[in-house]
Amino acid sequence: MGAWIVHIPAVEDRAGISHAVLGWLLLLLGAGAFVGMQIVGPLTDRVGARTVVPVSAALCSAALVLPGLATNVWALGAALLVLGFGNGCLDVSMNAHAVQVEHGYRRPVMSAFHATFSIGGVLAALVGARTLSWGLSPAATLGAIAVAGLVAAAAAAPALLHAERAPDVRKAEVATRTGRRTPRRIWLLAALALMLMLCEGVANDWSVLQLRDVLDAPAATAALAYGAFATAMTVGRLLADRVAARLGPVAILRYGAGVAALGLTAAALSPWIPLALIGWTVFGAGLSGCIPQLFSAAGHADRDAAGANVSRVAGLGYLGMLAGPAVIGPLTHFMPLNLTFFLPVAFCVVAACTAGVLRPRPAPSDATRAVRS
Repeated sequence: MGAWIVHIPAVEDRAGISHAVLGWLLLLLGAGAFVGMQIVGPLTDRVGARTVVPVSAALCSAALVLPGLATNVWALGAALLVLGFGNGCLDVSMNAHAVQVEHGYRRPVMSAFHATFSIGGVLAALVGARTLSWGLSPAATLGAIAVAGLVAAAAAAPALLHAERAPDVRKAEVATRTGRRTPRRIWLLAALALMLMLCEGVANDWSVLQLRDVLDAPAATAALAYGAFATAMTVGRLLADRVAARLGPVAILRYGAGVAALGLTAAALSPWIPLALIGWTVFGAGLSGCIPQLFSAAGHADRDAAGANVSRVAGLGYLGMLAGPAVIGPLTHFMPLNLTFFLPVAFCVVAACTAGVLRPRPAPSDATRAVRS
């Protein structure tokens, strides 16, 4: 996904489209991802992540080359739809497998997985910058990375974990659950994911513009705003598992979201560039551990429906990330850009106040014993 982002300008030029058209086409990427998430979540519960993850990884890798081959708006739209579908399939299935791995470790490890995703984005930026400087076409670079992805999918497949229950038992249990309503707690986790990933989307799309347009920072300095945010996110995710093991997921979400609110408030109100950069750094550090805790809680809420539950949380979260630019943009017609950031600040405050939803629920047998006693 990082490789695609790096090559967006080159792909846009090759397809001969405007920024406005590209904005609409990116909605197809999000739509494809959302559909993929909803399909693969229950499928992962039925056949196991060991089967679904390699197939999803292969599909996502093979689809990566398609945008590099597109020469018109229709071809690019179809390519982004397929790439989004593959990405959505992989996103849910690998997070469901991460829940299984975390259960085996018996300690938090989800944030580390998300940290490697962030590291992949950094590596993609470095590789993309080098290949673009060499004059290689997007199709060549994306094709090479697609091959690397296919090799990685094949190499990882034998090491993936088997389902802990027999397939016929799993299928029977999942079939029984299909008629049941999704627990209220899962929808609460999904709503929090939507709000917090919207905050992340705001940083991705508006942090640089805030320094440039509000504080009149030079272009090179303004670019440091997103760099500071992304770096803090990566470092925070590498450290969050240890903190979660000691303090618990509730503390990670409560204090992380609270710190993020303070950081974004400082960035929004700061009249000085250095303080704004510090604010974006603190914002990234605060947010870093929040989303992994939501994914982990959704997966552990019902081990036999982990895929379906993760797909709901990830699906709404993905919509939130896409909605960030869409929400902030229209608000700038009524208020300065920096003041619009108080909407994500409010979302962070809501997340901090409702962090108790992450508190593990007692098993039915434990609850029954408590009532009897």
